[in-house]
Amino acid sequence: MLDSHLVVVSGKGGVGKSAVAAALALQAASHGARVLVVGLTEPLGLAEHLGVERLTYEAREIHPGVSALALDRPAALDEYIRLQLRVPRAAPTAQLTRALTVLAETAPGIREIVTMGKPVFEVWSERWDHVIVDAPPLGQLASYLRAPQTVASIVPGGRVRDQATAMAEVLAQDSELVLVATPAELPVNETLEAVAMLEGEGVIPVSAVVANRVVEPLDVTNRSLSRLPEGPHREAVSLHTAVAADQTYWLAELDPAIRLPYLFGLLTPFEVAARIADLLEST
Repeated sequence: MLDSHLVVVSGKGGVGKSAVAAALALQAASHGARVLVVGLTEPLGLAEHLGVERLTYEAREIHPGVSALALDRPAALDEYIRLQLRVPRAAPTAQLTRALTVLAETAPGIREIVTMGKPVFEVWSERWDHVIVDAPPLGQLASYLRAPQTVASIVPGGRVRDQATAMAEVLAQDSELVLVATPAELPVNETLEAVAMLEGEGVIPVSAVVANRVVEPLDVTNRSLSRLPEGPHREAVSLHTAVAADQTYWLAELDPAIRLPYLFGLLTPFEVAARIADLLEST
């Protein structure tokens, strides 16, 4: 991981992708990298894991070496118009924005390319060593990653097509996808399907599959378990053993490159991200 300028992090909702995205940023910054983290959807989770209340569309440094922003689609659309049409910053774009907003809701790929355009433009700005994207969940991810190719295929020519083609090249040649899953049936199956689909299409290389919240098996036998008195301790050991056994099966199916343990205890989201960053450093 962290071998490309653009690092896209995704996974089924609720598996901890925002925590991993924040952790990757902290890890990279600890080595002196200039990092921008971009929240494309539901930015509250990313903000919490970065230790701030909220993120805005303007990138700001929140930790040494780590800056962050949250996508605001109207602002991104306005920026896209100015970049594509070379409209001066002071010139009004309200009418164009309204027209393109309608187009974005009807034409395939327009809304998604405006969204993905922001992190790609930040890569082109050369201000950052890494741009890490807290991407939409797996069910929505493919449409965003395919958007540049989709737009390039339907626009006959001109600046929009050229930019879409260039964006597709960034995704295919200077980007990597990190997929996060918990070792359970639905996250594992969705992740395996996504890997097969994306590798077949060649839209973006999958650099790592990360298993999150892994419960390590206890060194306890059924015989020793049966000797425990009835009560909360025995119930806790029984539950832990059952969860670990179920996870063992799904971990074998997933075959992740990295396993992150379940972090027990009262931890803030930022503490979770910092702990994961330390764990990633040691892998």
